[in-house]
Amino acid sequence: MFNFIPYIAKSLWRHRTRSLLTISGAAVALLVFCFVGAVQHGLFALTENQESGQTLIVFQENRFCPQSSKLPQDYAATIAKLPGVADVTPIMVFTNNCRASLDAIVFQGMQPEQLKQWRPLEIRSGNWEAFARQDDAALVGQAVAARRKLKPGDKFTIGDVTVLVAGVFASNSASDEALIYTHLDFLQRARGLSDVGQVTMLEVHLADGANPDAVATAIDAEFHSGPVATTTRTKGMFQADTLSDLAELIGFIHWLGYACVALVLSLVATTTIMSVQDRIKEHAVLQTLGFRPLRIFRLVITESVLLSVLGGGLGVVGGMLFLAWSDMSVAAEGVTIAFRPSWDIALQGAIASLAVGLLAGIAPGWQAAQTKIVTALRHA
Repeated sequence: MFNFIPYIAKSLWRHRTRSLLTISGAAVALLVFCFVGAVQHGLFALTENQESGQTLIVFQENRFCPQSSKLPQDYAATIAKLPGVADVTPIMVFTNNCRASLDAIVFQGMQPEQLKQWRPLEIRSGNWEAFARQDDAALVGQAVAARRKLKPGDKFTIGDVTVLVAGVFASNSASDEALIYTHLDFLQRARGLSDVGQVTMLEVHLADGANPDAVATAIDAEFHSGPVATTTRTKGMFQADTLSDLAELIGFIHWLGYACVALVLSLVATTTIMSVQDRIKEHAVLQTLGFRPLRIFRLVITESVLLSVLGGGLGVVGGMLFLAWSDMSVAAEGVTIAFRPSWDIALQGAIASLAVGLLAGIAPGWQAAQTKIVTALRHA
C-alpha cells in the first residue's frame, strides 16, 4: 500500500484547500487535546506520587489560604518526638494571590539545611553558597524565572516582599519549579510583620513503615486542646483538598479532550466522503484496471489516516512545543499545578490521530469499494 502514497498525495493536492483546512482543523483540535492532557497529568503528578503519601502536612484547623494559617513553630519539636516521625520541617508560605491564577507567585520559607535535605534541587545558574549566607536571598524555580525573566543577581519584588535572586533551580517535580524558596526567618519578618515563632505549616517526614493515618491522628490529638488546633493530612490529600474546586473543573475539561477527538473524526470523515464523491469515475476506472474492492477500500482508509496523522502530528508537536516554551502553571491557595509536556501525552495524541483516521475512513471506504463500474461511469 505504501507504493500508492504518491497517488494518494496527488489526490489530496488536487483539492489542496480542502485538505489544508482539514489538516489545520485537526492540528488545532489535537493541540487542545494535548493541553487538556497536560493539565490532568499535572494534577495527577502532584497528588499521586509516592512522596505525597509518605509525607504529612500539618495545617491550622479550619484554615485554607496560607496567610490565614498560623502555627507555633515549636510544635515541630513536639511532633518530632512522636513514634513514626523521621523529621519535621517548618515552612512559611506567602503568595500574592490565594485564588486560582495563572501567574501566582508562591514563596516557601525553609531552613537552608532542611531545604537541601528534602528538596532535590539542581542549581542551573547561581550557587547554593550565595543563598545560604544571605538572609534575603532566594532560589527561584526555572518556570518562574522564565516567566518573569529573572537571573542570579536580580532583585524581585512582590507586594512587600523583596528578594535577591541567588540561583535558578530545576527539580524532578514540575510543581516545585513554580516556587521561590527563601530563608524561613526572612519570610517570617517580611511584609513589615513580626511572625517569628510562627509558621504556615509543618511538613512531617515519616520513618519507613510508619502508618500515615495513625501518625496524623496522633498529631491532631496532641494539639486538640492546645493554643492552636491542627488538621493533619498526607501531602497528596492536602493538595487534593486545597485544589478540590480546581480539580473538579479539571475533571470536567477532560470531556473537552474527547470533544476535540470527535471534531477531528468529523472533519476527516467529511473530507474523505467528499473526496470519494468527487472520484466516483476514478474508482470505477481503477476497478476496470483490475483493482479489487478491498484494495479500493484500503486506498481510501490510507487517505483518511494520512489526513488525520498529518493534522494530528502537527497539533501534537505544536502542543508539546507550546507547553515547553510557556512554562505555564496554575496556583490556588499556595499549591501549584504545572503544565509540562510528556511522552505519555504525545503518545496519546498520536494514537488518537491514528485511531480517528481509521474510523473516519471506514464508511467512505466501504462506499468506494461497493461502487458498480457501469453505474459509476454513467453517474460520472
